[in-house]
Amino acid sequence: MDASAAALPGLDAAAIIPLVGENLRRLRTRNGLSLDRLAKASGVSRAMLGQIELGRSSPTIAVLWKVARSLDVPLSAFTATTGGDDVAVLRAHRGKVLTSRNGRYSLRALFPFPSRSRVEFYEVRLASKTVEEAEPHPAGTVENLVVAQGRVEIQVGGDRHQLEWGDAIRFNADLPHAYRNDGPVEALIYLVMIAPESGA
Repeated sequence: MDASAAALPGLDAAAIIPLVGENLRRLRTRNGLSLDRLAKASGVSRAMLGQIELGRSSPTIAVLWKVARSLDVPLSAFTATTGGDDVAVLRAHRGKVLTSRNGRYSLRALFPFPSRSRVEFYEVRLASKTVEEAEPHPAGTVENLVVAQGRVEIQVGGDRHQLEWGDAIRFNADLPHAYRNDGPVEALIYLVMIAPESGA
């Protein structure tokens, strides 16, 4: 998954990289982990983690997934900017988006949940003629998708499922899976990911 931290057109792309770094440092220190220990737990090099924390490296989505798993936090914890108020409004122009380097795949947290939440909610955009492959998530992870625009093919393990506008799917995401848009227009998908109970 070749994707980097970036923002949608019109957003301050430079603001995402330091935000990810600040949140990574906060989450790492909250868990009492040194860079060396986090590197061993996540499989991401100490040098890369240090560069991310300093805001000098734009991490791929795959790298952030590995670090999130090792810290037991949702991916959205790296882009969170607000606390846990009773009511929160996320303006479109303030959204933090992870976008592939080629710009054909993007993932926006709706909302950046508190770091211990089991549920993550994302807006996913997939350009025409694009395939995005995802590594298996931890055992027990479930993805729920609904297509809001265009059409997509979801591949889970060896099975393929064609989805049109309004169609929804739920699947165990601890298998290799992929999102494919062979259609003529960008696909817009809403994704709710549910992580397993801690210790499950």
